[in-house]
Amino acid sequence: MHRYKRWYCTTVKIAVVIFTLSSLSINVNAEEKTQKFDKTLNLNTIGFHVTCPNESSLNNLTIVPSGLSIDNSMIITEIDGTVSGAEVDDLNGDGFPEIYVYINSAGSGSYGSLVAYSSNHNKTISPIYLPPIEEDKLNSKGYMGHDEFTVMEGNLSRRFPIYNKDDSNANPTGGTRQLSYKLVAGEATWTLQVIRNTTF
Repeated sequence: MHRYKRWYCTTVKIAVVIFTLSSLSINVNAEEKTQKFDKTLNLNTIGFHVTCPNESSLNNLTIVPSGLSIDNSMIITEIDGTVSGAEVDDLNGDGFPEIYVYINSAGSGSYGSLVAYSSNHNKTISPIYLPPIEEDKLNSKGYMGHDEFTVMEGNLSRRFPIYNKDDSNANPTGGTRQLSYKLVAGEATWTLQVIRNTTF
């Protein structure tokens, strides 16, 4: 009887240890998959602290400006996807910075979107509008997501693979399209306008 109790207790302890190690492994793997975005970007006297948990398909993007003379309020935006990058620049050359935050949706499409703000004479900030690519009949032909954004040569660059009619999501065969956007003043806000289309 005593031998059975000792064997039983030992077996239970081993099982507990295995379960604990398995749980730790699962937690470590989950932490490796979750890559929180946390970056501070500065241009001259203005800064932007950009954070996003990147925990699920829907996340809260937080932007905290600093150095503005009137309003440095925190901005929280719910986004469909995760933050893949952020850059600060002065694309319109007015001497005041803009912040560009790049987002990719969950799923195999990884559709790109943008959250961006422009400094108003370093006093406040206002949103920058990027028109949906689906509204652009010419440049959206063959588009199925997988966007990459970057600031390049004074413009915002957007690159994505081109899909032909029978292509699978994993195998685009139409090459790559790169759109260059110029930041222009709209009626009520700044707008990003396509000025160049390159296919290669």
